[in-house]
Amino acid sequence: MSEPARQDSRKAGARPLPGVSASQRAPRTSDEELLGAEHPVLRSTYTDEERLQRMRSEAAKGFAALSDVKRGVALFGSARTPESDPAYELARQTAAMLGEAGFAIITGGGPGVMRAANQGARDAKALSVGLNVELPFEQAFNPYVDIALRFHYFFTRKLMFVRYSSAFVVLPGGYGTLDELFEALTLIQTGKIMHFPVVRLGNHYWSGLLDWIRQSMLSAGAIAEPDVKLIQTADDAAHAVAIVEEAARRQGR
Repeated sequence: MSEPARQDSRKAGARPLPGVSASQRAPRTSDEELLGAEHPVLRSTYTDEERLQRMRSEAAKGFAALSDVKRGVALFGSARTPESDPAYELARQTAAMLGEAGFAIITGGGPGVMRAANQGARDAKALSVGLNVELPFEQAFNPYVDIALRFHYFFTRKLMFVRYSSAFVVLPGGYGTLDELFEALTLIQTGKIMHFPVVRLGNHYWSGLLDWIRQSMLSAGAIAEPDVKLIQTADDAAHAVAIVEEAARRQGR
């Protein structure tokens, strides 16, 4: 955690608002402080006006830092992926090829697949961006990040991923990876973003999820056949790059 984040955490724990009981638990993160503001057991440390000011400041910081990123690609995957895992090398290779094609590489800035993708960007001498977020446990930036931004709030961080990316490339990962995957699909399905591919790499890993989408969601009528096709499959790094380049062309990037 950065020094400003530590200061915010200390401030949050030491400055309960008037009328707040000392027996209430201090929030562990800014997201918890915001989302749990109506919970009697959680101590509120900011007013709504102060929260809005922090949100605006955080968004402005991201916009300013990333204003020169015109062609970016976000790569997602597990923070727990070791260098010995084939997914690590696949992420590094894909990021390097995207970098050579003129794309900035954007990740969560942490370890695992994120580290591999930022490393691939460094291999290609491409811009390497890390968008970290305040967590209950500290997660340091990996050493391959050129622009390192740490966010208090998940939603402002998500905004940066979508705004400055031409596509999402998704490698094997956990809940966080699925969160980014399905958020992008929802934005595409509802017409919030256009010509924005969500590309899955690691076909064996994702096959069960795709089967469930077809056999459960589609069969139940919860989604339509075109919705299933919103998830694109790349056989290898070169195929993923081709999909992203075509999308960027249609976006005018």
